[in-house]
Amino acid sequence: MSTKEQYWKYSLITIIIGLGIILFRQITPFLGGLLGALTIYILVRRQMIYLSEKRKMKRSIAATIITAEAILCFLVPLALVVWLAVINLQNINLDPQAIIAPFEEAAAVIKAKTGYNVLGGDSLSFIISSLPRIGQTLMGGISSFAVNMFVLVFVLYFMLMGGKKMERYVNELLPFNEANTQDVVHEINMIVRSNAIGIPLLAIIQGGVAMIGYWIFGAPNILFSGFLTGFASVVPMVGTALIWVPIAIYMALIGNWFQAIGLAIFGALVISQLDNLIRFIIQKKMADIHPLITIFGVVIGLSLFGFMGVIFGPLLLSLFFLFVNMFKKGYLDGER
Repeated sequence: MSTKEQYWKYSLITIIIGLGIILFRQITPFLGGLLGALTIYILVRRQMIYLSEKRKMKRSIAATIITAEAILCFLVPLALVVWLAVINLQNINLDPQAIIAPFEEAAAVIKAKTGYNVLGGDSLSFIISSLPRIGQTLMGGISSFAVNMFVLVFVLYFMLMGGKKMERYVNELLPFNEANTQDVVHEINMIVRSNAIGIPLLAIIQGGVAMIGYWIFGAPNILFSGFLTGFASVVPMVGTALIWVPIAIYMALIGNWFQAIGLAIFGALVISQLDNLIRFIIQKKMADIHPLITIFGVVIGLSLFGFMGVIFGPLLLSLFFLFVNMFKKGYLDGER
Protein backbone atom coordinates (compact mmCIF):
# COMPACT_ATOMS: atom_id res chain seq x y z
CA MET A 1 0.00 0.00 0.00
CA SER A 2 1.45 3.38 -1.03
CA THR A 3 1.99 6.26 1.37
CA LYS A 4 -0.89 8.17 -0.20
CA GLU A 5 -3.26 5.18 0.17
CA GLN A 6 -2.24 4.79 3.82
CA TYR A 7 -2.92 8.48 4.33
CA TRP A 8 -6.38 8.10 2.78
CA LYS A 9 -7.10 4.99 4.86
CA TYR A 10 -6.12 6.43 8.24
CA SER A 11 -7.67 9.82 7.48
CA LEU A 12 -10.96 8.09 6.69
CA ILE A 13 -10.74 6.07 9.92
CA THR A 14 -10.08 9.29 11.87
CA ILE A 15 -13.06 11.03 10.24
CA ILE A 16 -15.34 8.04 10.96
CA ILE A 17 -14.27 7.91 14.63
CA GLY A 18 -14.60 11.67 15.06
CA LEU A 19 -18.07 11.83 13.50
CA GLY A 20 -19.07 8.72 15.46
CA ILE A 21 -18.13 10.38 18.76
CA ILE A 22 -20.06 13.55 17.84
CA LEU A 23 -23.14 11.59 16.77
CA PHE A 24 -23.03 9.36 19.85
CA ARG A 25 -22.89 12.39 22.18
CA GLN A 26 -25.92 13.92 20.47
CA ILE A 27 -27.91 10.69 20.41
CA THR A 28 -27.27 9.81 24.08
CA PRO A 29 -30.67 11.19 25.29
CA PHE A 30 -32.37 8.68 22.97
CA LEU A 31 -30.14 5.73 23.86
CA GLY A 32 -32.87 4.06 25.92
CA GLY A 33 -35.23 4.04 22.94
CA LEU A 34 -32.55 2.69 20.59
CA LEU A 35 -31.54 -0.10 22.97
CA GLY A 36 -35.20 -0.88 23.63
CA ALA A 37 -35.84 -1.21 19.89
CA LEU A 38 -32.85 -3.55 19.56
CA THR A 39 -34.13 -5.66 22.48
CA ILE A 40 -37.63 -6.04 21.04
CA TYR A 41 -36.20 -6.72 17.56
CA ILE A 42 -34.20 -9.65 18.95
CA LEU A 43 -37.33 -10.98 20.66
CA VAL A 44 -39.61 -10.74 17.59
CA ARG A 45 -37.04 -11.46 14.85
CA ARG A 46 -38.20 -15.05 14.28
CA GLN A 47 -41.79 -13.95 14.06
CA MET A 48 -40.88 -11.39 11.38
CA ILE A 49 -39.04 -14.05 9.38
CA TYR A 50 -42.05 -16.38 9.66
CA LEU A 51 -44.53 -13.76 8.43
CA SER A 52 -42.40 -12.32 5.63
CA GLU A 53 -40.70 -15.47 4.30
CA LYS A 54 -42.93 -18.44 5.13
CA ARG A 55 -46.31 -16.71 4.94
CA LYS A 56 -45.13 -14.44 2.06
CA MET A 57 -46.60 -11.34 3.71
CA LYS A 58 -45.39 -7.92 2.54
CA ARG A 59 -42.63 -6.69 4.82
CA SER A 60 -44.38 -3.38 5.48
CA ILE A 61 -47.56 -5.16 6.63
CA ALA A 62 -45.64 -7.69 8.74
CA ALA A 63 -43.56 -4.90 10.31
CA THR A 64 -46.73 -2.92 11.10
CA ILE A 65 -48.41 -5.94 12.72
CA ILE A 66 -45.37 -6.78 14.86
CA THR A 67 -44.86 -3.13 15.86
CA ALA A 68 -48.50 -2.94 16.96
CA GLU A 69 -48.00 -6.20 18.87
CA ALA A 70 -44.93 -4.73 20.60
CA ILE A 71 -46.93 -1.65 21.60
CA LEU A 72 -49.73 -3.76 23.08
CA CYS A 73 -47.56 -6.38 24.81
CA PHE A 74 -44.58 -4.28 25.94
CA LEU A 75 -45.30 -0.57 25.87
CA VAL A 76 -48.90 -0.46 27.14
CA PRO A 77 -48.08 -2.42 30.35
CA LEU A 78 -44.99 -0.25 30.81
CA ALA A 79 -47.10 2.88 30.36
CA LEU A 80 -49.51 1.63 33.04
CA VAL A 81 -46.59 1.25 35.45
CA VAL A 82 -45.43 4.78 34.64
CA TRP A 83 -49.00 6.04 35.12
CA LEU A 84 -49.02 4.53 38.63
CA ALA A 85 -45.75 6.31 39.36
CA VAL A 86 -47.17 9.62 38.03
CA ILE A 87 -50.17 9.39 40.34
CA ASN A 88 -47.93 8.97 43.37
CA LEU A 89 -45.56 11.71 42.21
CA GLN A 90 -48.50 14.08 41.92
CA ASN A 91 -49.24 13.37 45.58
CA ILE A 92 -45.66 14.38 46.41
CA ASN A 93 -46.01 17.68 44.58
CA LEU A 94 -49.52 18.47 45.84
CA ASP A 95 -49.16 17.40 49.48
CA PRO A 96 -45.56 16.88 50.67
CA GLN A 97 -46.72 16.85 54.30
CA ALA A 98 -48.76 13.69 53.69
CA ILE A 99 -45.62 11.93 52.47
CA ILE A 100 -43.49 13.01 55.43
CA ALA A 101 -46.19 12.25 58.05
CA PRO A 102 -45.21 8.56 58.55
CA PHE A 103 -41.58 9.59 59.08
CA GLU A 104 -42.63 12.19 61.65
CA GLU A 105 -44.68 9.55 63.44
CA ALA A 106 -41.75 7.12 63.50
CA ALA A 107 -39.39 9.88 64.69
CA ALA A 108 -41.81 10.73 67.51
CA VAL A 109 -41.80 7.08 68.65
CA ILE A 110 -37.98 6.98 68.63
CA LYS A 111 -37.80 10.24 70.60
CA ALA A 112 -40.29 8.98 73.18
CA LYS A 113 -38.31 5.77 73.74
CA THR A 114 -34.73 7.00 73.42
CA GLY A 115 -34.90 10.77 73.89
CA TYR A 116 -33.09 11.29 70.58
CA ASN A 117 -34.75 13.46 67.93
CA VAL A 118 -33.76 11.97 64.55
CA LEU A 119 -35.73 14.64 62.67
CA GLY A 120 -34.76 18.10 63.86
CA GLY A 121 -36.61 21.18 62.69
CA ASP A 122 -34.03 22.05 60.06
CA SER A 123 -33.85 18.48 58.77
CA LEU A 124 -37.61 18.26 58.51
CA SER A 125 -37.87 21.57 56.66
CA PHE A 126 -35.13 20.48 54.24
CA ILE A 127 -36.87 17.17 53.51
CA ILE A 128 -40.25 18.85 52.94
CA SER A 129 -38.73 21.45 50.62
CA SER A 130 -36.79 18.75 48.71
CA LEU A 131 -39.77 16.48 48.01
CA PRO A 132 -41.35 18.68 45.30
CA ARG A 133 -37.97 19.01 43.56
CA ILE A 134 -37.54 15.23 43.62
CA GLY A 135 -41.02 14.82 42.17
CA GLN A 136 -40.31 17.38 39.44
CA THR A 137 -37.04 15.63 38.55
CA LEU A 138 -38.80 12.30 38.25
CA MET A 139 -41.56 13.88 36.17
CA GLY A 140 -38.85 15.19 33.83
CA GLY A 141 -37.54 11.63 33.61
CA ILE A 142 -41.03 10.48 32.65
CA SER A 143 -41.11 13.04 29.83
CA SER A 144 -37.79 11.64 28.58
CA PHE A 145 -39.32 8.16 28.84
CA ALA A 146 -42.23 9.21 26.59
CA VAL A 147 -39.84 10.58 23.96
CA ASN A 148 -37.77 7.38 24.07
CA MET A 149 -40.88 5.25 23.63
CA PHE A 150 -41.67 7.17 20.43
CA VAL A 151 -38.08 6.63 19.27
CA LEU A 152 -38.36 2.93 20.12
CA VAL A 153 -41.48 2.41 18.00
CA PHE A 154 -40.07 4.43 15.09
CA VAL A 155 -36.69 2.64 15.07
CA LEU A 156 -38.21 -0.81 15.65
CA TYR A 157 -40.40 -0.48 12.56
CA PHE A 158 -37.43 0.32 10.32
CA MET A 159 -35.28 -2.39 11.92
CA LEU A 160 -38.01 -4.89 11.05
CA MET A 161 -38.15 -3.52 7.52
CA GLY A 162 -34.37 -3.81 7.16
CA GLY A 163 -34.25 -7.30 8.60
CA LYS A 164 -31.59 -9.60 7.22
CA LYS A 165 -29.94 -6.85 5.12
CA MET A 166 -29.18 -4.96 8.32
CA GLU A 167 -27.88 -8.11 10.04
CA ARG A 168 -25.72 -9.02 7.04
CA TYR A 169 -24.22 -5.54 6.95
CA VAL A 170 -23.39 -5.63 10.68
CA ASN A 171 -21.87 -9.13 10.38
CA GLU A 172 -19.61 -7.95 7.56
CA LEU A 173 -18.31 -5.11 9.74
CA LEU A 174 -17.48 -7.35 12.71
CA PRO A 175 -13.74 -8.08 12.91
CA PHE A 176 -14.21 -11.84 13.42
CA ASN A 177 -14.13 -15.02 11.41
CA GLU A 178 -17.40 -16.84 10.75
CA ALA A 179 -17.19 -19.08 13.84
CA ASN A 180 -16.46 -16.17 16.18
CA THR A 181 -19.21 -14.09 14.59
CA GLN A 182 -21.70 -16.88 15.32
CA ASP A 183 -20.46 -17.01 18.93
CA VAL A 184 -20.99 -13.25 19.34
CA VAL A 185 -24.47 -13.34 17.79
CA HIS A 186 -25.43 -16.33 19.96
CA GLU A 187 -24.19 -14.57 23.11
CA ILE A 188 -26.13 -11.40 22.29
CA ASN A 189 -29.35 -13.30 21.54
CA MET A 190 -29.04 -15.51 24.63
CA ILE A 191 -28.37 -12.73 27.14
CA VAL A 192 -30.84 -10.20 25.70
CA ARG A 193 -33.63 -12.78 25.59
CA SER A 194 -32.83 -14.01 29.09
CA ASN A 195 -32.80 -10.55 30.67
CA ALA A 196 -35.57 -9.00 28.58
CA ILE A 197 -37.97 -11.80 29.57
CA GLY A 198 -36.55 -12.74 32.96
CA ILE A 199 -36.24 -9.30 34.58
CA PRO A 200 -39.86 -8.16 33.96
CA LEU A 201 -41.13 -11.64 34.90
CA LEU A 202 -39.14 -11.54 38.14
CA ALA A 203 -40.38 -8.02 38.93
CA ILE A 204 -44.03 -8.94 38.32
CA ILE A 205 -43.86 -12.12 40.42
CA GLN A 206 -41.98 -10.50 43.30
CA GLY A 207 -44.17 -7.41 43.27
CA GLY A 208 -47.32 -9.57 43.32
CA VAL A 209 -46.06 -11.86 46.10
CA ALA A 210 -44.89 -8.84 48.11
CA MET A 211 -48.34 -7.23 47.78
CA ILE A 212 -49.90 -10.39 49.24
CA GLY A 213 -47.53 -10.13 52.21
CA TYR A 214 -48.21 -6.40 52.63
CA TRP A 215 -51.96 -7.07 52.58
CA ILE A 216 -51.72 -9.92 55.12
CA PHE A 217 -49.65 -7.88 57.58
CA GLY A 218 -51.38 -4.53 57.05
CA ALA A 219 -48.57 -2.54 55.42
CA PRO A 220 -49.40 1.00 54.23
CA ASN A 221 -50.12 1.82 50.55
CA ILE A 222 -50.08 -1.79 49.37
CA LEU A 223 -50.25 -1.10 45.62
CA PHE A 224 -47.41 1.43 45.50
CA SER A 225 -45.29 -0.61 47.93
CA GLY A 226 -45.72 -3.65 45.69
CA PHE A 227 -44.74 -1.59 42.64
CA LEU A 228 -41.57 -0.37 44.39
CA THR A 229 -40.73 -3.92 45.49
CA GLY A 230 -41.00 -5.23 41.94
CA PHE A 231 -38.87 -2.35 40.68
CA ALA A 232 -36.26 -2.97 43.40
CA SER A 233 -35.84 -6.58 42.25
CA VAL A 234 -33.46 -5.35 39.52
CA VAL A 235 -31.02 -3.95 42.12
CA PRO A 236 -28.11 -6.38 42.60
CA MET A 237 -27.61 -8.23 45.90
CA VAL A 238 -30.02 -6.30 48.16
CA GLY A 239 -32.98 -6.25 45.76
CA THR A 240 -36.44 -6.29 47.34
CA ALA A 241 -35.04 -5.89 50.87
CA LEU A 242 -34.65 -2.20 50.01
CA ILE A 243 -38.45 -1.95 50.32
CA TRP A 244 -39.79 -4.58 52.71
CA VAL A 245 -37.12 -4.02 55.40
CA PRO A 246 -37.93 -0.26 55.85
CA ILE A 247 -41.66 -1.05 55.84
CA ALA A 248 -41.19 -3.69 58.56
CA ILE A 249 -39.05 -1.26 60.61
CA TYR A 250 -41.67 1.47 60.24
CA MET A 251 -44.44 -0.88 61.39
CA ALA A 252 -42.35 -1.86 64.43
CA LEU A 253 -41.70 1.78 65.32
CA ILE A 254 -45.40 2.64 65.34
CA GLY A 255 -46.07 -0.28 67.68
CA ASN A 256 -47.31 -2.99 65.28
CA TRP A 257 -44.71 -5.51 66.48
CA PHE A 258 -46.61 -8.64 65.48
CA GLN A 259 -47.22 -7.44 61.92
CA ALA A 260 -43.64 -6.14 61.65
CA ILE A 261 -42.11 -9.47 62.71
CA GLY A 262 -44.49 -11.37 60.43
CA LEU A 263 -43.60 -9.15 57.45
CA ALA A 264 -39.87 -9.50 58.19
CA ILE A 265 -40.16 -13.31 58.26
CA PHE A 266 -42.30 -13.30 55.11
CA GLY A 267 -39.82 -11.02 53.35
CA ALA A 268 -36.75 -13.06 54.31
CA LEU A 269 -38.23 -16.52 53.67
CA VAL A 270 -40.59 -15.86 50.75
CA ILE A 271 -39.88 -12.61 48.87
CA SER A 272 -36.08 -12.75 48.92
CA GLN A 273 -35.82 -16.53 48.46
CA LEU A 274 -38.27 -16.34 45.56
CA ASP A 275 -35.77 -14.00 43.89
CA ASN A 276 -33.01 -16.62 44.09
CA LEU A 277 -35.31 -19.44 42.91
CA ILE A 278 -36.65 -17.58 39.86
CA ARG A 279 -33.20 -16.34 38.83
CA PHE A 280 -31.88 -19.91 39.08
CA ILE A 281 -34.71 -21.27 36.91
CA ILE A 282 -34.34 -18.49 34.32
CA GLN A 283 -30.58 -18.95 34.11
CA LYS A 284 -30.91 -22.71 33.58
CA LYS A 285 -33.71 -22.38 31.02
CA MET A 286 -32.46 -19.40 28.99
CA ALA A 287 -28.84 -18.42 29.73
CA ASP A 288 -26.37 -19.96 32.14
CA ILE A 289 -24.80 -16.64 33.17
CA HIS A 290 -22.47 -16.49 36.15
CA PRO A 291 -24.16 -14.53 39.02
CA LEU A 292 -21.15 -12.19 39.34
CA ILE A 293 -21.52 -11.17 35.68
CA THR A 294 -25.16 -10.33 36.34
CA ILE A 295 -24.40 -8.36 39.54
CA PHE A 296 -21.48 -6.32 38.22
CA GLY A 297 -23.06 -6.05 34.78
CA VAL A 298 -26.18 -4.41 36.21
CA VAL A 299 -24.09 -2.00 38.30
CA ILE A 300 -22.03 -1.00 35.25
CA GLY A 301 -25.01 -0.94 32.89
CA LEU A 302 -27.21 1.31 35.04
CA SER A 303 -24.54 4.02 35.06
CA LEU A 304 -23.93 3.70 31.29
CA PHE A 305 -27.39 3.08 29.82
CA GLY A 306 -29.90 3.99 32.51
CA PHE A 307 -32.71 1.50 33.11
CA MET A 308 -31.85 -0.46 29.94
CA GLY A 309 -28.52 -1.20 31.63
CA VAL A 310 -30.13 -4.11 33.49
CA ILE A 311 -30.17 -5.87 30.08
CA PHE A 312 -27.14 -4.44 28.32
CA GLY A 313 -24.77 -4.21 31.30
CA PRO A 314 -24.49 -8.00 31.73
CA LEU A 315 -24.33 -8.29 27.92
CA LEU A 316 -21.40 -5.85 27.78
CA LEU A 317 -19.52 -7.73 30.49
CA SER A 318 -20.22 -11.13 28.89
CA LEU A 319 -19.01 -9.89 25.50
CA PHE A 320 -15.83 -8.56 27.12
CA PHE A 321 -14.98 -12.01 28.50
CA LEU A 322 -16.01 -13.62 25.20
CA PHE A 323 -13.61 -11.35 23.28
CA VAL A 324 -10.81 -12.07 25.78
CA ASN A 325 -11.41 -15.79 25.26
CA MET A 326 -11.36 -15.32 21.48
CA PHE A 327 -8.02 -13.51 21.71
CA LYS A 328 -6.60 -16.23 23.95
CA LYS A 329 -7.64 -19.03 21.59
CA GLY A 330 -6.70 -17.22 18.40
CA TYR A 331 -3.38 -15.63 19.33
CA LEU A 332 -2.08 -17.08 22.59
CA ASP A 333 -3.04 -20.74 22.15
CA GLY A 334 -2.34 -20.66 18.42
CA GLU A 335 -5.90 -21.57 17.30
CA ARG A 336 -7.18 -19.73 14.23
